[in-house]
Formats: sequence, C-alpha cells, structure tokens
Amino acid sequence: MTVMQSVEVTRVPEEQPLASREVVFDIDDLAVRYGSTTAFSGVTLDIFKNQITAVIGPSGCGKSTFIRCLNRMNDLVPGARVDGKILYHGEDIYGDGVDSIEVRRRIGMVFQRPNPFPKSIYDNVAFAPKALGMKSGIDERVEKALRGAALWDEVKDRMKTSALAMSGGQQQRLCIARALAVEPDVILLDEPASALDPISTQAIEDLMSDLKRDYTLVIVTHNMQQAARVADMTAFFSLDVSEGRRTGVLVEYADTGTIFTHPADKRTEDYVTGRFG
Repeated sequence: MTVMQSVEVTRVPEEQPLASREVVFDIDDLAVRYGSTTAFSGVTLDIFKNQITAVIGPSGCGKSTFIRCLNRMNDLVPGARVDGKILYHGEDIYGDGVDSIEVRRRIGMVFQRPNPFPKSIYDNVAFAPKALGMKSGIDERVEKALRGAALWDEVKDRMKTSALAMSGGQQQRLCIARALAVEPDVILLDEPASALDPISTQAIEDLMSDLKRDYTLVIVTHNMQQAARVADMTAFFSLDVSEGRRTGVLVEYADTGTIFTHPADKRTEDYVTGRFG
C-alpha cells in the first residue's frame, strides 16, 4: 500500500532493527475498564529505550488512558480495572508488592495543560525530591533539572519568583523539569503542546528530541505533523463500534515513517490522510 502523504515526515528514519532495540515496556493484551465500559482492549506492543513513541488516534479511543497505565495513574481513578500485563525492564509493574509511588518516580508524567504549583520556580522543582527524601544536593538537583528542560538560562536569576508568572511554554518546560528532578527513566507526555503557541510548541519538540538521549519518551498527540516530526515509533489507536459500544483498539504500531507512508492497515491510511478523525 502506498499512501499519498498529507504529513511530511522530516525525522531521520530509524535504521536500527526492532529486534536489536532494548525493550523498556513489554505490554501484552492490555485492557482498561471503567465499570461496565471498556476504554480499550487487546493492546500488545513493545516500547523501546531512548526513543520517542507517539500514540495517535481519534478522540475517545483510549490514548491517554493507555499511557496512564504505564505509571499506574489509573489506580487513582475510581472503578478503573487494568487487565493484561505490563513488564517494565522485565518486572510486572502491577505485580504483588510493587510500590506504585516508586513506579511513578521512575516513570514521570507531564500533562496537557501546564500545572505549576502556586510556589516559586525553585520550590516547584524541589518539591518532589524533598517529598521523596532526596534532599542531598538539592540546589544542584534543581539546576540540573532546569538545564535538562532547557529552562535554566531563562530563570536562573528569578528562582524565587512565582511559577505562575511564567509564560505557558515556560510553565510546560517547568513541569518537565519537575519530572526530571526525581531522576526518572521514562517521561510520559499527554498532549504536552496542545495549549501552546507555535513557537512554544517548537521549543517543546526540540526539547523532546534532546531528552531522548537520556530518557525514553511516550507522547500522546492529536497533531500528526508533530508525531511525524519527533517520533521514532507511532502507535495508531482507533475505535471499534459494535452493538452500540465504542472500544479503543490498537490498529497498527510501526516505525513512524512506515505509519505515515506505507501503513499496513486501511484504517491507518484513512486516518493519516485525513479521511476520518
């Protein structure tokens, strides 16, 4: 199948064979239900180290619910039930005796809208390390996190000012710095640039490309151009509608270039060319 491109893939194609990439998440037959409603089911895929994996698809197909499974955020939702298995570096994160707080330390999350605390810039970044008892060298930790989020040079002279006075793009990078401060292995980003202007969006995309040198990133986005620009792998979710029920399903998962130029499934082609969604 050859698709007439509606999205330009500007990222350098990934040449490393899938079999040789290090697996961070081994996900098998994953499903999430809220009471009698199934958000999605039957999701099986691997997420690879030091790569950006984009999750795309129409509204309501379970994209955000899916990435929230990766750090057990759905544990906090009343009535949510997670079935299937997620192995993180070979360990079942839903296994008996696994500390969900430690899972969330290792697998940080940045949300759709910037959500800085009503505190100073410094205190925003220092908050989680202090809460987790990581108090040694806190000043250096804060600076390292802000440098990692490409924010240090912009805020180093106003660390005690309120984070709420920052621009939207700066606030989002502050939230990324806040996640970096506890030394995670993975960063989950749920529509991280959807509330930002184009210049701030470009800054976030550039930052993601820099961060993948040291971290594994999973991003939910409705912006297919963004997925094409930044992602190494792309998972396309869609909706299976039967008997009046709508259930999210994973249609296709492959290198980003394949998803946007030679998808294996007609539903993927229809979505990336704008025929639906």
